[in-house]
Amino acid sequence: MEKFKLKRDYYAGGLMILIGVGAAVIGAGYKFGSLARMGPGFMPVMLGIVLAFLGILIAGTTLASSEPDDARFLPANPQWFGWACIIAGPILFIVLGTYAGMIPAVFACVFVCALGDKTATYKSSAILAAGITVFGVLLFHYLLAVPFPLMRGVDL
Repeated sequence: MEKFKLKRDYYAGGLMILIGVGAAVIGAGYKFGSLARMGPGFMPVMLGIVLAFLGILIAGTTLASSEPDDARFLPANPQWFGWACIIAGPILFIVLGTYAGMIPAVFACVFVCALGDKTATYKSSAILAAGITVFGVLLFHYLLAVPFPLMRGVDL
């Protein structure tokens, strides 16, 4: 009976199953099409099925887990600085992406979000941000040709 104590993974898996099944049912009301000619219902149904399957996996792995229930994982003091960093990152991306370009937007977003980790240093956050920025520029600007200027006002 101890095995079936409610853990947070049950809630996460159940929510993913609920959203996935909901998306698949709603998407089934649209024309499905085929893999070569996808209809408007193809992506919602397929993503809903994948999401529901992942929810089953998450909830199922909790049965095999020997970790204690949620009491150990609930922090006594919320990490407000971490939350603020995670919220500030996308806001910085939007503002800097609009006015400065992709390079400063990606770097600032990753740098600020990385600082939300208690174990992060300025150096490790900067290294991570630089690496993600280089990867993002190579992937989105050069490989996928996303029309997002690298730097506003500078021709690169």
